[in-house]
Amino acid sequence: MEDPRTNSQRLEGNTLAILDFSGIREARDIHDDRLSFLEAVRAVSLASTSPSPPTWKMFDAILQILRDGLSLELAVACFQLLTDLDKRYPRVYVRDSDNLGTNSGGAGELVVNKEAWSPFTVRSGNSHFEDSGICRDSNSLLDSASFSSLVEEIAVGRHSAIKTVQNMLLFQYLVRALEADFLPRHTLYKETLNWVFLRESVLSQLVASRKMNYKSLVHNCLSVVSTRFFHEANICHTDLKVQESISGDLPQSCNVGLPFAFPEIQRKACDAVQKLLILIMELDVIRKEAEKLGLTSRSDSFRATILDTILDELTYNKDQLSPFLEVFEDPKWKLEIILLYFGKYYSRPSTRTRRSNSSPNDETFEGILNCFSNPTTTGGILRKMASEVACLLLAQAFKCYLSLQSDQKNAVFVTEKIGGSTLPEICNSLVTAFKNLRKLDRDLELTSFEKQALTTAAALASMKS
Repeated sequence: MEDPRTNSQRLEGNTLAILDFSGIREARDIHDDRLSFLEAVRAVSLASTSPSPPTWKMFDAILQILRDGLSLELAVACFQLLTDLDKRYPRVYVRDSDNLGTNSGGAGELVVNKEAWSPFTVRSGNSHFEDSGICRDSNSLLDSASFSSLVEEIAVGRHSAIKTVQNMLLFQYLVRALEADFLPRHTLYKETLNWVFLRESVLSQLVASRKMNYKSLVHNCLSVVSTRFFHEANICHTDLKVQESISGDLPQSCNVGLPFAFPEIQRKACDAVQKLLILIMELDVIRKEAEKLGLTSRSDSFRATILDTILDELTYNKDQLSPFLEVFEDPKWKLEIILLYFGKYYSRPSTRTRRSNSSPNDETFEGILNCFSNPTTTGGILRKMASEVACLLLAQAFKCYLSLQSDQKNAVFVTEKIGGSTLPEICNSLVTAFKNLRKLDRDLELTSFEKQALTTAAALASMKS
């Protein structure tokens, strides 16, 4: 029987030979050869009757084409191929406890394929990497520093439209890879309380690395989310001079769909940024729980929680607050951010610290509304917070509440973060809060969103009364 390694080497040699551009000077020929390479990989690794995973060098080549292919067609083809390969050959998954015998205790088993390729270089001591003698192009892979730089490039938007699209598709793929590695570990942690599962996740190693400028990463993530709609208006339909970047000229047909694809790719990149933020939030929750249970050690490097970092960004850059809350969609985490933001502007007991595990009633939506229940307490908050900001936060929190309370699976969270008030009581309290804000600020003008929230609250209060 033929050695699988020999078969893989033959497969690698045959497919990578397509990318031999010796003597080729026409950009169109290079472009077509790269497409042929991607189609060959798809054929042998996904469409074949006996498929086999690509070798590391083949994966590296796909990633490199995504990063410098300079055409929409190539970028989308690489993104889709990498996504499909990850689904077909997962690096991490949970093996069902039913297949583990009687001593599994009901929990599944975390399976980590240490032979699998990864777009990240955060892991160390990979035996396959060391034993195989493979020389990998570090320029095509990403560590903590290059990942942070990628987010910065997307946020700043300094490149041409096609390069920006490549960066956004690459980022979407990387977040999917992080999520695919994180979720199985998260599932087993909930069953076993084994912190090591999450400590060894790529996400944990990525954000804990000393190479990572963590505050800069969060700042750029918020910039991408906050400026999404502004960037959509700046699509450079004529900024397709990517031909100058390679030898020869690519026909414009290679990028003819760019002006139409750009907004959708940008929207999905913004969604990926939100997903990354939420994954780090979930990681922080688990780490805090592991610390309380005494499961962490000195080897677990310390960093500020992402909620604290986001809160600092939104506090010192108030222009980002409204766009961020408008675009950020997860009601659970949005409400958490709003409650923490309010928490910076009302008096707390002197014995309470920011990292205290206790949670006073004021840190529920019900408690926040109580702070606006009369002109005196409302005035106390407005001495520290603009009335426009207060209206925005109350309206967004009310939107989160309506979204969360409609689903029974959120019952525990609603009780913890909303309080014990009924829907009519919350609605009446919101109407009262807006009335008191208007009494103290006669020039206050509500946005259309805030007017809608107020109208909805008044309507629901009258229906339930």
